[in-house]
Amino acid sequence: MSIAYIYHPDCLEHDMGEEHPEQPARINAIEDRMRMAHIFDFVRHHEAPLAEKKYLTRVHDAKYVDKVLSFAKLPDGEHSYLDPDTVITNKTPKAALRAAGAAVMATDLVLGHKHQHKIAFCNVRPPGHHAERGGAMGFCFFNNIAVAAAHAIHDYGLRRVAIIDFDVHHGNGTEDIFQNEPRVLFCSSFQHPFYPFSGDDVISDHIINVPLPAGTSGDKFREAVLMHWIPALTKFAPEMIFISAGFDAHIEDDMSNFHLRESDYAWVTKELMVVADKFADGRVVSMLEGGYDLSSLARSVTAHLKVLMHMD
Repeated sequence: MSIAYIYHPDCLEHDMGEEHPEQPARINAIEDRMRMAHIFDFVRHHEAPLAEKKYLTRVHDAKYVDKVLSFAKLPDGEHSYLDPDTVITNKTPKAALRAAGAAVMATDLVLGHKHQHKIAFCNVRPPGHHAERGGAMGFCFFNNIAVAAAHAIHDYGLRRVAIIDFDVHHGNGTEDIFQNEPRVLFCSSFQHPFYPFSGDDVISDHIINVPLPAGTSGDKFREAVLMHWIPALTKFAPEMIFISAGFDAHIEDDMSNFHLRESDYAWVTKELMVVADKFADGRVVSMLEGGYDLSSLARSVTAHLKVLMHMD
């Protein structure tokens, strides 16, 4: 079965300003690189739907969801700030609904009765893993990966799902949403101390945070994955794996001080695929999070996709 690739042009309409690092060009850079690597035509293309509100209110407060959607009434060209880094325009609500809708569609394509795919990748924005139950943060409005995981639990009856977050920033929003949900194993690696300055003091059986210092190399990252994530995943035996796929830990990305390369993203993807094949019938949904240097982002996503496609 081919990999599902989910996207929608509405995701390009969300624009936080010319100098903002979370820019529409991120999606285009990924697709251009996929074409250069001759894999763009070997994925099954799907257009993300608009997420229904019921999926959002499983992981967000209803009043917060309504607040985000209300900005669709802003006049063209106007913008507002939901936090110092997170700009919203009248195009943002629809883009955010498409990103969350991609999460729902990806889960349906993998778990639905037709079983169309084992694996799905969502090339959508805005990202989601900083969005908490009641608020936007760090470029994020709706927590897409949380929407996907909650959908798998509530609509497909899964009892054990794992969320793996290798973005260089701690997935504080995902942790906030699932902190009291033992059906979700959340594994996150991140630079610390660093934005959002959280995640280093959590003690929980189902939250496996791995704070790492500035300057962390690929070798140290791999050590941490093997020491902390893989034993926890093996013990948990997830029925499905969701990946918050952030690529801003790359050495060329100046949003962080990590030294990862494409080969490290390919390696961690292979490790997660082994777990998925052993416990989850190979079922994986991966959603784009961070990654702001366009060249390294595009190369890293392509390396990630090649492993998901069993091409590397």
